[in-house]
Amino acid sequence: MPNPDVADTLGNARVARLATVDEVGRPHVVPIVFAYADGVLYSPIDAKPKSVEATRLRRVRNIVANPRVQVLIDRYDEDWFQLGYAQVRGTATLLEDGEEHWRAVELLEAKYAQYADMPLEGRPVIRIAVEQVVTWGSLR
Repeated sequence: MPNPDVADTLGNARVARLATVDEVGRPHVVPIVFAYADGVLYSPIDAKPKSVEATRLRRVRNIVANPRVQVLIDRYDEDWFQLGYAQVRGTATLLEDGEEHWRAVELLEAKYAQYADMPLEGRPVIRIAVEQVVTWGSLR
């Protein structure tokens, strides 16, 4: 479990980047929204327009092939003494239903008002069990 300052950063950050790797080691990075609770990050596969169905998205296929992922949350400031980041390393799985899926949807809908008009019920959620957090610089 991350220390309280890092947990606060994970709880309050609005956007991050998810890095996955495919079956032959090619990296794939996409921006994500997420919610954090009790050592787990949740990121939805929401209904924004996509070119393929949810289970055919590159990030989902990569997680199936190799569940080891990294999430990067960074803080930029024109004052470079204020720069910082948190690298969150963990193992990802896909939640499609059940109690934890319902809890993840609740967390995501509470954090992002946009989901009032784009409900997440019935949509897959990426679950990332946080195993290590590496930080640098200022996270506040």
